[in-house]
Amino acid sequence: MGRPRIVIVGAGFAGYRTARTLSRLARGRADITLLNPTDYFLYLPLLPQVAAGVLEPRRVTVSLSGTLPHVRLVLGEADGIDLDARTVRYTGPEGEGGTLAYDRLVLAAGSVNKLLPIPGVAEHAHGFRGLPEALYLRDHVTRQVELAAATDDPAKCAARCTFVVVGAGYTGTEVAAHGKLFSDAQVHRHPLRTGMRPRWLLLDVADRVLPELDERLSRTADRVLRARGVEVRMGTSVKEATHEGVLLTDGESVDTRTVVWCVGVRPDPLAEALGLPMERGRLLVDPQLRVPGRPEVFACGDAAAVPDLEEPGQYTPMTAQHAWRQGRVCAHNVAASLGDGELRAYRHRDLGFVVDLGGVKAAANPLGVNLSGPVAGAVTRGYHLAAMPGNRVRVAADWLLDAVLPRQAVQLGLVRSWSVPLDTASPELARVPSGPEREHHAGEDDGPAASQPATEPAKNQPGGEPARNQPGGETAKNQPGGEPARNQPGGETAKNQPGGEPARNQPGGETAKNQPGGEPARNQPGGETAKNQPGGEPARNQPGGETAKNQPGGEPARNQPGGETAKGRPAPGPPTGPGVAPGPVKRTDAPANGAGHADTTGPRYPRDPDDPTPPVQGDS
Repeated sequence: MGRPRIVIVGAGFAGYRTARTLSRLARGRADITLLNPTDYFLYLPLLPQVAAGVLEPRRVTVSLSGTLPHVRLVLGEADGIDLDARTVRYTGPEGEGGTLAYDRLVLAAGSVNKLLPIPGVAEHAHGFRGLPEALYLRDHVTRQVELAAATDDPAKCAARCTFVVVGAGYTGTEVAAHGKLFSDAQVHRHPLRTGMRPRWLLLDVADRVLPELDERLSRTADRVLRARGVEVRMGTSVKEATHEGVLLTDGESVDTRTVVWCVGVRPDPLAEALGLPMERGRLLVDPQLRVPGRPEVFACGDAAAVPDLEEPGQYTPMTAQHAWRQGRVCAHNVAASLGDGELRAYRHRDLGFVVDLGGVKAAANPLGVNLSGPVAGAVTRGYHLAAMPGNRVRVAADWLLDAVLPRQAVQLGLVRSWSVPLDTASPELARVPSGPEREHHAGEDDGPAASQPATEPAKNQPGGEPARNQPGGETAKNQPGGEPARNQPGGETAKNQPGGEPARNQPGGETAKNQPGGEPARNQPGGETAKNQPGGEPARNQPGGETAKNQPGGEPARNQPGGETAKGRPAPGPPTGPGVAPGPVKRTDAPANGAGHADTTGPRYPRDPDDPTPPVQGDS
């Protein structure tokens, strides 16, 4: 009999700790595979310092292959789990599919941004769960301050320098605290109009900042934020969001170009497809972190509802502290299920919390001792250095440099607005125009690849049939040696050329449907519902619609996926090549997970004039 196969899905706090502990316990007697979209472990508590320019991005990442000996790393996103066949399906970073077989499975997929049914939020707000979102926010704040300094319009200057953070929990509080210091530092180098300063608003429907933590920590954080100039609005949230600003629940309209969504998290939707008992979107497990009825499956971290033995009837909260410690217990129990040791129940009492408020300020209560000011700041940074599994010297060096040197405020331009949509099951990955998507909804216009169905590859794309005017393809009709083009000498007279049939939008021809006197255009008021508008028939050049007839003469477009096969050519075979994601894609329009959660259906992300998207077929 071969060595047992252990597959761990996710390399967050729980998954990383499980893999590291199992690597030590197994001593080469088991095959341990870690499936994760990225090759690093992200230390989330320091992410606000990346957005504020205190730490460089790589400081908060720890190499998986470099710190996990005897663990095989597989880059990819889990698409589904077959519990009966004991396999995990995944899609790799370049669209290739794969399957992993297991004898023991650890589900530690983590969490994603929690959405609420508020108009405009999914389109105009950005979350804060991954490194791409932190890099985007850093660039975005820098850009807004620079644009504000260059404008002569007081209203535009004020709007660009107004930043709204929704959610006064752990993440939102730190983002607002660090963000205010970051924007103030930039204004020293880019003076604004007389009397104008960056404005930061922190909103929450709760009655106090950090509602989930001790009240004394809450009061300390509230005092520091208000003294720094952050407008703390409790009992208030966003009623509607647009590109120009937000409408608050108290009726006030705030002009802004920045909405940071930190209202909380929801478990990764991967577990919902298993058909197992759930608790508010989390997979129910016993105190030994086993899934009832499936002794070979374990779950921990944000994806698992773990009974809290310190408070009977409750489940442990979704915090990094619990996830990190659950990972260690899970590793021991997986080893015990294979005959090495005994099962352990997860039991942990909170040792306190630390909240970094930027500069030398912090709020902390280690072991129940409440601290504030520089002492709390020293304890907070000391705790993070001790908790990080790597990069301690580099992090400490960045802190030292930040204390004595001004921060570098430049736009790298590596992450754009369309790359980090709020509605995503993969906040750790930036969306790319030609990359595979873990979730995709018909109608999304986020890049060239997003508007193309994953069926027939484009004939001018890698892996598709050669385009007719490309080397190796059939001679183009308007190229030497080919059939004469219809609007070229010797060819059939073009319909919009002299001697041909009048073009429909030319004098003498049939009145164009979008011209005066003609039938109303289908996407104009009074006309038939546009086929690419909500409620209309699917657009003909969109996935699921009729073959595109958007080429001159009405002939189907020959280089569009899903169109009619080019005349005189054999039908192409199955899709292959880069950018074609085989197998099923993971859904994100899952049922609501608890009160206030919305069913998300993949919004269309409009162009941001300050953060241009790549050209999209049919984008207006």
